[in-house]
Amino acid sequence: MPDAGYLTIGKVVKRLQAQYPDLSVSKVRYLEDEGLLNPSRTPGGYRLYSQHDVRRLETILYLQKNRFMPLQVIREELAKGEAIILEEHQKDPAEAYAAEVAIPRSMIEDAEESELLEKYHPISHMPELLGVSVGFVRELSEAGVIRMRRSPRGRDLVDGHDIPLIRTCEELRRFGIGPKNLRQYVQAANRESGMFEQALTVFGRNASGGEVTPTDEQKERYDKALARMILLTNSLREDLIRRSLKGNSQ
Repeated sequence: MPDAGYLTIGKVVKRLQAQYPDLSVSKVRYLEDEGLLNPSRTPGGYRLYSQHDVRRLETILYLQKNRFMPLQVIREELAKGEAIILEEHQKDPAEAYAAEVAIPRSMIEDAEESELLEKYHPISHMPELLGVSVGFVRELSEAGVIRMRRSPRGRDLVDGHDIPLIRTCEELRRFGIGPKNLRQYVQAANRESGMFEQALTVFGRNASGGEVTPTDEQKERYDKALARMILLTNSLREDLIRRSLKGNSQ
């Protein structure tokens, strides 16, 4: 039995999945392998997460999801002042700005990040903005991962909303998974989005089957259903990949 106040990895994932639907046991283990988490272990080797470990994990997930930081940057920020970050990142944005002097500047740039996402950026600015090459961004566009548009002056522009995708793909590239390998995920996402859309039509219809303007309650049910479906399909995909890898190693 785990000591009081400690959680198994499964319970940690279950506790945080409402806020981070994509969280899985394998992702938590990956963060541990990357040196970002260091839970205690029982004599039998089972992981036990303290409340401090859980708060640290929440911080990492928050920085990934809301501030789009790669793991290396998160590691550096946590090393600078983990206790301050753990306390501050859950505050209201206005409070965070009020505490600007007390926390690292990079931790309070939500407004600047939001502005970055809401704009189109010349592809030539990608090395400066994201630290990736123009060629890499073009490869992502050719693979269908991101979609660029052409300016009236003939310049290729990157949609700011695709910046998180570019950052994710850059991290995947470190594992040898390049843009060409990602075509299959684009195709799968297109197929799944159609399947999800069909499954979710019930939230936009009345009892007789006609189209209706969704109420706030229906929108909330829709969002929860979509989040749950994404969570389940991600879990299914993960299990199938693990089974396949296990089968190939035998």
